[in-house]
Amino acid sequence: MTCSAPVPQCGHPDCACAQHCPEARICVISNPVNSTIPMATEVFKKHGAYDPNKIFGVTTLDIVRANTFIAELKGLDPARVNVPVTGGHAGKTIVPLMSQRTPKVDLPQDPLTAVAGRIQEAGMEVVKAKAAAGSAPLSMAYAGARFVFSLVDAMNGKEGVGECSFVKSREADCAYFSTPLLLGKKGIEKNLGIGKISPFEEMIAEAIAELKASIEKGEEFVKNMK
Repeated sequence: MTCSAPVPQCGHPDCACAQHCPEARICVISNPVNSTIPMATEVFKKHGAYDPNKIFGVTTLDIVRANTFIAELKGLDPARVNVPVTGGHAGKTIVPLMSQRTPKVDLPQDPLTAVAGRIQEAGMEVVKAKAAAGSAPLSMAYAGARFVFSLVDAMNGKEGVGECSFVKSREADCAYFSTPLLLGKKGIEKNLGIGKISPFEEMIAEAIAELKASIEKGEEFVKNMK
């Protein structure tokens, strides 16, 4: 969680952003996002530049994977599938809201459980396929570009732009949480929340304990920075 480039004072790239471009929209895709977003928040707070509507954890890769896996399962075009993914951006903290998917395709319980698990562990699936020689840089690049293009569209005045993102939140019993957001000229225009969930999706509660631990690690890292 350090940087080899020369950056001001604290030695962390968030410091440079907080000092020199405090009005920028900060999109963090570096893992562990569940910790790096709390880190960014605390750094911006230290510099008196914090705006919760401008700091985003890019979890779009989870949505891209969820859309793709459902499309493959049902013979659909992934571009026409949308599965909101909530929680965090690692393992069991990733909670796809299959009940809110569009289009509303039939998905029995066994395939539903399997695809939800595959979405949560998709990163490891790629690592194993590459025999631990790499991860998923191209799909991550695509996901990052998609989120940034959406954000820029919203900043330029396009209405109705939505993406999921890991942000400061009051939508769950957790200081940060990924939910669908409505983006606008100033960043987050509205947090659309979790919405109605199915009994299967109550695994959100199980994700929160792990999320809280990761969030605390990020906050403690900044407190101990020299």
